[in-house]
Amino acid sequence: MSTITADHNGKPIVPNHPTIPFVEGDGVGSEVTRSMLRVVDEAVKRAYDERRSIRWKEVLAGKKAYDQTGEWLPKATMEAFRQYLIGIKGPLTTPIGDGIRSLNVALRQGLDLYVCLRPVRWFEGVVSPVKRPQDVDITVFRENTEDIYAGIEWDANTDKAKKFLCFLQEEMGVTKIRFPETSAFGVKPVSREGTERLIRAAARYTIETGRKHLTLVHKGNIMKFTEGGFKRWGYELIQREFAAELNNGTLIVNDCIADAFLQNALLKPEAYSVVATLNLNGDYISDMLAAQVGGIGISPGANINYTTGHAIFEATHGTAPDIAGKNMANPCSLILSATMLLDYIGWSEAARIIEKALAHCFTQGKATADLARFMPQGKPLSTSDFTQELLSHITL
Repeated sequence: MSTITADHNGKPIVPNHPTIPFVEGDGVGSEVTRSMLRVVDEAVKRAYDERRSIRWKEVLAGKKAYDQTGEWLPKATMEAFRQYLIGIKGPLTTPIGDGIRSLNVALRQGLDLYVCLRPVRWFEGVVSPVKRPQDVDITVFRENTEDIYAGIEWDANTDKAKKFLCFLQEEMGVTKIRFPETSAFGVKPVSREGTERLIRAAARYTIETGRKHLTLVHKGNIMKFTEGGFKRWGYELIQREFAAELNNGTLIVNDCIADAFLQNALLKPEAYSVVATLNLNGDYISDMLAAQVGGIGISPGANINYTTGHAIFEATHGTAPDIAGKNMANPCSLILSATMLLDYIGWSEAARIIEKALAHCFTQGKATADLARFMPQGKPLSTSDFTQELLSHITL
């Protein structure tokens, strides 16, 4: 049997030759995905000889799916991710004018992947705009299914916006809308259940990895019942389910207002280890942190349901249509996301081989042009040449 399953705690049960679906992606997706597949296959072979291997299964989403099936996200793709539990994807374009609001959001919500996991760390040799990028080692747990990403909004001057305005004014007694006749409206749902499952996952990760410090980041001083609820429900959960860990010092929990965190993470990033935050805050925070270590080109990401075990690992950058097909794309985001996948299925030896090869390339100034141009004695390489360089260090 080649299908990954999950135990009653959501932990993956992995056969030696699992089938893992992948989406090639749009724009530079074909180039970075091709690179990732080669690198992962070689690292797995190096780590385990023939005892383990991945059976890759391509599934369609994005422009390639639309061209072949007339659908941006075919049902067969969703079913494949459900069936095989774990997958990986390249960057996807968002349809303009019609279709799904966001393919990425549709996948997260359709599979209830409630954690967006973004570990941010620095590799020696990568040039950063900050003085001490080595102090940045922060893992972000971003809530992935609620907040404004629920997509509940109405355009100004539409019948639905007028109806909602009427409800606010006449039923709810709202008087603080500055320009009611020309306002668009959005709804920001934040639930106790959504908050608790995110913070529970973040707390468990903090304990299991020995990181100790968990920070809840919110804007509860202004949004008192949504983001304020996130803070309150989070502390209540920690006190209820992790009292022993609090008492023995294996878990230390505090909180920080979002704007203060953005400043503090620049001035003293070493003060933070694991961060749990809401959807929009997490979007800002994870990209800001990535900029401190060289940009989203080397920033991995995953979308995970720790209850069912479902997970999709992904490139965190866009489709970069301006360089698509030019053999210039940086495949590191997707490659590092693949190392997260390997860790998730318990194949950490292969993940460390890839990271070691990346670190060796960077210290020698060998990278794609987006990184190499800033490195002293940088050696800009094409996507294919950089991939080959990585492979040469993996097979040593």
